[in-house]
Amino acid sequence: MRSMSTARRYRHTYRDYLALEKASPLKLEFSDGEIFAMAGGTPEHGALAMQLVKLIAATLDSGCTVYSSDVKVRVVATDLATYPDLSIVCGTAERAADDPNAITNPRYVVEVTSPSSEEYDRGDKLSQYKQLPSLQAALLVSHRQHQVTVVSRGSDGWRAQDLRPGERVDLPGGLSFDVAALYAVIDAP
Repeated sequence: MRSMSTARRYRHTYRDYLALEKASPLKLEFSDGEIFAMAGGTPEHGALAMQLVKLIAATLDSGCTVYSSDVKVRVVATDLATYPDLSIVCGTAERAADDPNAITNPRYVVEVTSPSSEEYDRGDKLSQYKQLPSLQAALLVSHRQHQVTVVSRGSDGWRAQDLRPGERVDLPGGLSFDVAALYAVIDAP
């Protein structure tokens, strides 16, 4: 009997992933040759994502489009295909050459964390998002506390800033909102 440490994992191609995704009722993520089913979110998770859309829809520049978690983002440099909670493209959305249902040029991505995804969202997934040449910032909306982490690209690299109630997220392109207003949707009775 082989030990688990020497067992070989099966590596899928992106073509395998697309075929499986087409036949699956679940959203699937592709990362480094592995395919993962994406878990559903809690009502609070969904409420935070939709509240963010409400807050930023009126402030975004007219050439920017907000996409829901139904739109796949493809990071070709790292071979990732994933469904962020929100992605924002300013200008024309570019499609992946190997996947016409995936966009490759978000200016912003938003992940609402959960107990099962937080480590991945803040670690490996964020690292892969940073490989998108178009990405200006990733927003990580905490499920544990009222805090939004903005990881933004600057002339000297990437920097992270934690913002809490009483503070505002203000990014180029009109992405602007009050952190307290974001979390008000889950604080309401």
